Amino acid sequence: MKFIPITASAGITGFESPASDYLQLPLSLDSLLVEHPSATFIGKADGHSMQGVGIFSGDILIVDRHVVVKDLDVIVANLNGEFICKIINIKERLLLSANPQYKNIPINEDDQFTIEGVVIRSIRCHRTSQILETHC
Repeated sequence: MKFIPITASAGITGFESPASDYLQLPLSLDSLLVEHPSATFIGKADGHSMQGVGIFSGDILIVDRHVVVKDLDVIVANLNGEFICKIINIKERLLLSANPQYKNIPINEDDQFTIEGVVIRSIRCHRTSQILETHC
């Protein structure tokens, strides 16, 4: 993969082509985004409750099952048969939304609750992808 060291601000009208200054890096997007391939899955965000942490509806979530869950991690969990993406407050047994328009969800003792993994990356697609639309 070629890495072109540029920084572009939103609204910039143009910049010189940096193509001649590229660096050849020995990595792929897989190795850059996925730390534990056999314990990683990809999901698609649906809804607006995580916008405060930069996760928007339609974003691709890279979820790692190998990572140890820490307090206030963004996780994907199964709560009573529904997959959800929330911030976990382990001490208070709460699933927190990152949007004030959504309520936090208590984890009750009679709930069926499992943490599926920690969201380690999210990707925003600016154009639709036939591959992602087919699989996500």
